[in-house]
Amino acid sequence: MSKTDLHPKDYRAVVFMDEAAKFSFLTKSTAKSEETIKWEDGNEYPLVKIQISSASHPFFTGEEKIIDTEGRVDRFKARAAKAAKLKTALENKAKKAAKAAEKKSKSGDEQ
Repeated sequence: MSKTDLHPKDYRAVVFMDEAAKFSFLTKSTAKSEETIKWEDGNEYPLVKIQISSASHPFFTGEEKIIDTEGRVDRFKARAAKAAKLKTALENKAKKAAKAAEKKSKSGDEQ
């Protein structure tokens, strides 16, 4: 394949239609399609149906999900506090067990 054969030669005007948003646009493409549509200029063009476009994508429509970052931070702080509390409780339990073992060994030494 030579460098002159790199680019497709079948660029043509094609209508892309976002059925969900009832939005269509005309552009050049190599996309294949069996369907056609009559465009605003009176000409008939190949029709490519798409599921999402700038008219229906949440990022472009401004309907994107707002992330509850404050709630996330609060949940993280609550988990961190719970973990610290558990760590303290385990340390206290270990200290008590060590004291009990030390006491037991001292009472065993006296006998």
